[in-house]
Order: sequence, then structure tokens, then C-alpha cells
Amino acid sequence: MTQQTPMAPITEDDIADYLVNTPDFFERHASLLASVQLTHPQSHRAVSLQERQAQMLRDKIKSLEHRIMDMIRHGNENMILSDKLHRWACDLLAARADEMAAFAVDNIRELFQVPQVALRLWGLDEAHAQAAYAQGVTDAVREQTAALESPYVGANKGFDAVQWLDQPTQAASLALMALRAAPGQPAFGLLVLASPDAQRFNSQMGTELLERLAELAGAALSVLRAPAA
Repeated sequence: MTQQTPMAPITEDDIADYLVNTPDFFERHASLLASVQLTHPQSHRAVSLQERQAQMLRDKIKSLEHRIMDMIRHGNENMILSDKLHRWACDLLAARADEMAAFAVDNIRELFQVPQVALRLWGLDEAHAQAAYAQGVTDAVREQTAALESPYVGANKGFDAVQWLDQPTQAASLALMALRAAPGQPAFGLLVLASPDAQRFNSQMGTELLERLAELAGAALSVLRAPAA
């Protein structure tokens, strides 16, 4: 007599696979849908399958509404920042050459609400070489600036340029931007933004606005450079 192999017990996965692969099951057993009871996620009371599906749909709609509101809010914030950047660039270009550096710093501090801002330039024309913003630039700072292909945003790691700030000990986070007359050209300046808030400038933030700021500042302030030999 042949011994029969015992059948493996049916698992929940087996049932789920069967229902997925047998879409007409509930058409043949429509009465089951009305009798299925599920637990409500908030009240924990028993509800029908239809009510549970309706609740899931309402939750999905609410989640989508939140996402849309976030997109609108971010869009409005980006528009405001773009308007500020445009105004800053226009005002900078309208300033006199001997006022441009100070004007750039003051307007960044005011328009973008940055607690501390510092700027240093080098390789300037003789008429501007003795200005305060052309002093105190070490070879180490120039080398670090030359290596900046994009803005540095993150914690204050003891950069020499932090000493240009009025209150260097209050600089918990920084944004460092190399200034160039045009992309790919040698750096001739460094713009430093600092905040006591460690998260104001962090490594996870986007840098597109800072890149535009650096490009505009570099192009505008390049008029102060010494003429090429």
C-alpha cells in the first residue's frame, strides 16, 4: 500500500496568491464582500470592507493634498528667493565701483536675513588693492577657494576665512562661495555666509541659489580686478 505524502498546510500567502490570480472569485461569491469585517485604524472598531476602502481612499486623498500644499509652499518660497536675488543683482550693478563690495555684503545680510557675511577679493586694480575687503587673505585661503568648484555648506570646521567675520565664534554653520569672473576662470574672491544655527547651512540643502549668487557676485565684482597683463 502506497503511503501518501501529507499535504503542507495552506498559508496566508497561498490564499493571497489565489485571490490575486483569481480575479473573478468575488464575482462568484459576492456575498462575502458584504460580510467581511476589518478593523478601523483609528477607532479599532469592526467596519465593512467597503468602509475600510473608503477610509483608505480618504487617507490617500489627504496625503496628496498635503503634498500639493507643500509643493505650492516651496514654489512660493522659491519665487520669493528668486525675486530677492534679482533685486540684489540689480542694486549691485547700479552701485559705484568703490561701493560694490560693501553694498554686496550689506544687501545679502538684509535681503536674505543672514546673520554674518564677509567678503574678500584679491588680484585687484591698484585703486582698490588697499580696501578693507582686499586685506587678510592668506595663501591657504586662496588655495582652498581655488578648490571650490561649488559652494561649501556645512559645519564650521575652523576655516581661516571665518576670522573675517565680526563674531567668528558665533558661526556654527557656513556657506563658502568662490567668486570667479566667469565659470571656469580662476577664483579672485571668497564670499562667506555664517549663522549661529547649525542647520541654517547644512550638507543636505540645495545650493542652486548660492551658486547663482556666487556667479552674479563674481561677474559684477570682476570690474575691480587688475587688468590682465
